Amino acid sequence: MAKRLTHLDESGAARMVDVADKPITSREALAECVVRMARATLRAVREGTPKGDALQVARIAGIMAAKRTSELIPLCHPLPLARVDVDFEFVKGGVRVLARARVVGQTGVEMEALTAAAVAGLTLIDMTKGVERGVFLESVRLLEKSGGRSGTWKRPAGRTATSKGSPRTRGEASEFVG
Repeated sequence: MAKRLTHLDESGAARMVDVADKPITSREALAECVVRMARATLRAVREGTPKGDALQVARIAGIMAAKRTSELIPLCHPLPLARVDVDFEFVKGGVRVLARARVVGQTGVEMEALTAAAVAGLTLIDMTKGVERGVFLESVRLLEKSGGRSGTWKRPAGRTATSKGSPRTRGEASEFVG
C-alpha cells in the first residue's frame, strides 16, 4: 500500500502537519545543488565576477533562504535554526553547492537545507549571467538527514551528481571551497 501524503487530510485538503506531540530532538539535513557552467564562467567564479565574489554572495543568500523557508514553502513549519552552512566544490563543468541545516525541534530541516542549496545555486546563476547566459541548475536533492522518528537516511553511495561515495568526498574532479 502506498504511503499517504502527510500534508493532505482524509478528504484531500491541504493541511499543516501537527507536530505538537513529537519529541524535541536534534535534527540535521544535507542537500546539494549542482550548477553547470562553461570553463570560462568557472574561471570567473574563481577569480571574481563583475558583481563581486560570487561564492560569498551565494553563501549568504543560501543562509538567508534557509531562515525564510516557511515563508516560501506554504506548509513548512517555521523553525528556530541552530546552524546553516553553505559550502562549495568546483567540479568538472560546474559548482556543487552543499547546504547543511541543523535544528533542535519537533520537525526536520530537510526543506531548509534544500532551500539553502537551491537559492545559493540560483544566486550563482544571477552572479554569472553577465558572463554566460546558459548557466543552469542540474539538480537539487537531499543527500542525508538525521534525527526524529524516522532516524537517519542517506542517499545510496554513487548516487550523488558529481562524486562517488559520501557527500563529503573530494575526488580529482573537485576542489572544495569552504
